[in-house]
Amino acid sequence: MAKTFGQMAADAIAQVPVISPSEAYRRLQEDPDILVIDVRDASDIAMTGTIRGARNISYGSLTYKADNEVPEDWRDPILADRSRPIIVTCILGPLGALGGKLLHDMGFTNVSILDGGVQAWVDAGYPTESAG
Repeated sequence: MAKTFGQMAADAIAQVPVISPSEAYRRLQEDPDILVIDVRDASDIAMTGTIRGARNISYGSLTYKADNEVPEDWRDPILADRSRPIIVTCILGPLGALGGKLLHDMGFTNVSILDGGVQAWVDAGYPTESAG
């Protein structure tokens, strides 16, 4: 049976831990090695900004940048450690959920999804930065 974007996001949220902005902020303060990935297209991030220090890897490119079996120059070395703590986000959460599930399905063992995305982060008063 075909699934909608919303159904796929709900499935992802059911399978990958979801954390609040306050929990994400606390974790980032305690562990500077945590990688925050914003899976939106760069043009979208340019309009809204993102979490300070987040790495932009669009959902489409995440599919191969996180794959250890593609040619090495296609990969992103920041994704080499499959046990590194990662928080995945987008602007509101659903695309970030899909990105988190993608990484989970690819064998990443410490992935979380930011509940409410960058907008919830902003609403909670946490720092952002402009793209570029």
